[in-house]
Amino acid sequence: MANVETSLKEAMTAIEGSLGAALVDYTSGMALGTVGGGKDLDLNVAAAGNTDVVRAKVRTMEMLGLKDEIEDILITLGGQYHLIRLLRGRGSNGLFLYLALDKTRANLAMARHQLRRIEAELEI
Repeated sequence: MANVETSLKEAMTAIEGSLGAALVDYTSGMALGTVGGGKDLDLNVAAAGNTDVVRAKVRTMEMLGLKDEIEDILITLGGQYHLIRLLRGRGSNGLFLYLALDKTRANLAMARHQLRRIEAELEI
């Protein structure tokens, strides 16, 4: 099992094209850990903004009466992918992994696969 810091660092090194990663509490909108980012990618702002995305999707699913779980949410920009993976498992309710990727260098299918593996090894 890996801790938050180790898991986020692994996301940056194991996933080609990673620009930044964060573990976010979507009940508060606060990042519990970040790695990467920079002047063009403020991970704390991204954490808060993507919290609104997750809350909106959860609320919409409730209104539709869907009894399913969100695996991940993909936002595609001109030059980036933003991947939000809601965590499942004991002690991780209300948390998501956020990963920003350079679209020209990233393999989206592999990024999703690696993020799922990192989630499985993450210990909260």
